Amino acid sequence: MGSDYLAYALLDAMVDSYFTILESTGESIEKLEVAMVAKPNPAVLQAINKLKRRLIFLRKSVWPLREVVHGLTQGESNLLSDNVSVYYRDIYDHVIQVVDTIEAFRDTVSGMLDIYLSSLSYKLNEVMKVLTIIATIFMPLTFIAGIYGMNFNWQASRFNMPELNWKFGYFFALGVMAIVVCGMALYFKKKKWL
Repeated sequence: MGSDYLAYALLDAMVDSYFTILESTGESIEKLEVAMVAKPNPAVLQAINKLKRRLIFLRKSVWPLREVVHGLTQGESNLLSDNVSVYYRDIYDHVIQVVDTIEAFRDTVSGMLDIYLSSLSYKLNEVMKVLTIIATIFMPLTFIAGIYGMNFNWQASRFNMPELNWKFGYFFALGVMAIVVCGMALYFKKKKWL
C-alpha cells in the first residue's frame, strides 16, 4: 500500500473518532432531556447552551472535511490510485453520516430549548393564575371592609346604616365576607380554576 492508503487510514481514524464524540454527545443529550423533564432550572439551560455551542463547533470542524473527502472521491486528484478510491468513498459516507447526526442533535437541542422555555412560561402562568385568584377573592372583602370602616357617623347623614349600631353588626359583616369568599371559591372550583 502506498501513501494514498496511509492518507486514507489517517482520515478514517479521524472520522471514526467523531463517532466516539457523537456517542458521548448523544448520551449527554439523553441525560439533559431527563433532567429537563424532572426539574427545569437555570443549570439545565446552561447545559443546553453549552451543548448547542459544542454541536456548532463540531459542525464547523466536520464540514470542511466533508468537502475535502468529496473532492478526493470525485477523482480530482492524481495522487490516488483506483483501488484506494473505493476506501475514500467509504470515508465520505461516514462523514455524511457524522454531519447528519450532528444536524439531528442540533435539532433535538433546539427543541429542548423550546420545551424548557415553554415549561418556564407554563409555570409563570400558573403562578399568575393563583395570584389573580387571590386578588379576585380579596377585592370584594376590601370593598366590604372599606364601607364599614369609614370614620363618620352614618346616622347623622341622610343614609341609614342600622347595622353600624346593631349589637351583631360586626359579626354580620364578617359573615358576609365569609359567604363571599366561600361563594367565590366554589365558583372557581366549578370553573376548574382552582
